[in-house]
Amino acid sequence: MTDIWGLSALVAEDEDRSWQRQANCMGVDPDLFFPERGSSTREAKEVCRGCVVQADCLEYAISHGEKFGIWGGVSERERRRIRRSRLAGRPAAAAAGGAAS
Repeated sequence: MTDIWGLSALVAEDEDRSWQRQANCMGVDPDLFFPERGSSTREAKEVCRGCVVQADCLEYAISHGEKFGIWGGVSERERRRIRRSRLAGRPAAAAAGGAAS
């Protein structure tokens, strides 16, 4: 199976990522989701807005420690805040500054 990022070889065979086939980003240039440092993330986040699998994508990124790119409409900095808030037992929306959408 080939995933949207071409990383299927790095994924455990028993992991279900069928949600990716429903993602708004299917067919979109992956470079959009990995902008240069200091570049805008607005376009990538706009693709994610309203995506039916946005939450699945974000959870995947958090659980797999993705350190780069926009996943589930959230930047790496925002994911760090979510991880820290989960460790501290705070609600994720407050940690992301409400920017998870």
